[in-house]
Amino acid sequence: MRIEIEKPKKEHLEQKDVSSWPIWEKGISRFDWHYDSTEECYLLEGEVVVETQDGKKVEFGKGDFVTFPKGLSCIWDIKQPVRKHYNFK
Repeated sequence: MRIEIEKPKKEHLEQKDVSSWPIWEKGISRFDWHYDSTEECYLLEGEVVVETQDGKKVEFGKGDFVTFPKGLSCIWDIKQPVRKHYNFK
């Protein structure tokens, strides 16, 4: 299972209508998370390191478009407070 990170073009965000997606905010913290469905998100603020069960660490932050696959279990380690648009598929 792979976490995909990209630096999207404005047109890509408009195509997906990201600005209409709900916003989630969370302060500096560390917690376990499991994805019951695929999540797409676009970070407006923050810096995060996600550690997968196989020990891989993935870093992302402001301006990144991230896709988390269904079935992924991981640890979220929020280094800078996060504010993101999100959508479950």
